[in-house]
Amino acid sequence: MATMIRLQRGGRKKRPFYSIVVLDGRKRRDGAFIEKLGYYDPCTEPEVVELNLDRVKAWTDLGAQVSPRVASIIKTAQIDPAVRAEAAAAKKAAADKAAADKAAAEKKAAVEAKAAEEAAAAAEAKAAEKAAAAEAKAAEETAAAGEAPVEEAPAEEAVAVEAAAEEVTEEAPAEEAAAEKKAPAAKAKAAEKADS
Repeated sequence: MATMIRLQRGGRKKRPFYSIVVLDGRKRRDGAFIEKLGYYDPCTEPEVVELNLDRVKAWTDLGAQVSPRVASIIKTAQIDPAVRAEAAAAKKAAADKAAADKAAAEKKAAVEAKAAEEAAAAAEAKAAEKAAAAEAKAAEETAAAGEAPVEEAPAEEAVAVEAAAEEVTEEAPAEEAAAEKKAPAAKAKAAEKADS
């Protein structure tokens, strides 16, 4: 009988848990096994490996074949647990440092963006102030240049308006007098027509 040491899948969907077993090489993956040597949980951090290395050596001495994945798990299990824990801690520390560096870079970028916004706002305010000063200066120049002609024009217009008003008042009494003369004559004519 060709025996193998390989993984037997357990657990649930997308959460695997493997048993390390010795079984007949012709059996299916999750079929009946001869002996359970340990287990392997890849879903935990760090990966958990519990393995009876003495029994693994005994089965390999009897001629059992080892699958490639179980061979790598055996190498991992042969390393001292303290060394594995230290390596996992170093890996986690490196990941934490990378995350901290990334956070610091993002914070620095945010500060630089805020400073750029403030600088742009200050430049915009300064440009608006210069534009307001230029408008005020232009308004002063226009007012200074336009004061003399503006005063002269109303004076000339006032003389023309006064002259026109005098003409109207002179014509008004003459027109009233002419209307009074015509009114009695019109009344007399109307009375004669009524008598006839």
